[in-house]
Amino acid sequence: MSGTEPETSRALSGASVAAVSAGGYEPSPWKPTADHVDRYLATDGADGFEWEGAECVILTTVGRKTGSLRRSPLIRIRDGERYLLVASMGGAPRHPSWYLNLVDSPDVTIQDRAETHHLRARTATPEEKAELWPLAVSQWPDYDDYQARTTRDLPLVICE
Repeated sequence: MSGTEPETSRALSGASVAAVSAGGYEPSPWKPTADHVDRYLATDGADGFEWEGAECVILTTVGRKTGSLRRSPLIRIRDGERYLLVASMGGAPRHPSWYLNLVDSPDVTIQDRAETHHLRARTATPEEKAELWPLAVSQWPDYDDYQARTTRDLPLVICE
């Protein structure tokens, strides 16, 4: 890609614009996550794109409770022009906050190194998940273990 936004990209939603003017960016309260995001953004991914043998992107959502922008480093999974995300939280019994945020406000931004993509997120249907799950596992094999250790269905998110 050329670094320009694809034709399918969108401007930030009204909620996102309001978050920027009202609350701005609120870093993760967990220091390792906040540090990872800061390093990645400061270097366009030169520091932070590779993590534990996988590639990462930075997802920006609007906090459903705060209205602030929230950023999360996540495993990079591409399916053509789309990005896929797995709301695994290591197989925890509850969904990660970023997932709950995008369900509430599906207009998201993904930074993939120096490229920024404005996308709309949705949870994959069961049929889509069955088709796309092997691609996710090929990027992070532990997703199968995470699914096995929890009773919740790990959502697979399609950003397009």
